[in-house]
Amino acid sequence: MYRVMVIDDEQSARNLLKISVDWNKLDMEVVGEASSGIEAINIIDDVKPDLAFVDISMPFMNGIDFTELATKRYPNLVIIILTALDDFEYARKCIRLPVFEYMLKPIVREDVLETLVRAKTLLDEKAAAKKNSLVFDIDEESDEDSSVDLIKKYINEHFGDSSLNLTGVAQEFGFSSSYLSRKFKQEAGMNFVEYLSSCRMKKAMELAALGKKMFYTAQTVGIPDPNYFGRCFKKHTGQSYSEYVAGLKSEK
Repeated sequence: MYRVMVIDDEQSARNLLKISVDWNKLDMEVVGEASSGIEAINIIDDVKPDLAFVDISMPFMNGIDFTELATKRYPNLVIIILTALDDFEYARKCIRLPVFEYMLKPIVREDVLETLVRAKTLLDEKAAAKKNSLVFDIDEESDEDSSVDLIKKYINEHFGDSSLNLTGVAQEFGFSSSYLSRKFKQEAGMNFVEYLSSCRMKKAMELAALGKKMFYTAQTVGIPDPNYFGRCFKKHTGQSYSEYVAGLKSEK
């Protein structure tokens, strides 16, 4: 079953797309959603989508920036751009990337179905080609003392980059993402996303202790989407950013 991700800053738009299609009939399922390109980049390695609907107009990382980054890191990802009429020509002019289709918002159910049928044909062809080729998953063992130690150092130095994720780092070091994922968890005792998040939240707590505003902290640690940053911070500390800062003040 093909995995679908919906990336749109409007919850109503994401919900409409999810309920407008009988996904099972298309051998598809919606396995993840994100409200910004920033959030999508952070969770895409866990979601592992085959197809993504991407709204072109989003804050912090718009659909163009996301698509440019995603198609470099995930060349087999099928992307369908969602765009309002005012942005339609802008989308066509600006994106010189392998986008499967551009669709106008608000979406029309029949148009979505027709596009998905064509997308499924493409995905079927890719799956057949992959099955017919000999693919070997060779461990890229390194002669270095610990490639994971070097990668942890790299993460600590670059976590402020909002586009940082497992696939990008794997490509930077010449590994496959699947190999790095296994190797990192084996040696670090946690997966890549958990380690990256812990680095960002450790720095966020330091900045909170200095009385920095949340928007500044979010930008600094590489999660400029304040809603997504807020969820990450609360998951890590058990408190919202404002509650955490207030607690520090009360202790003084």
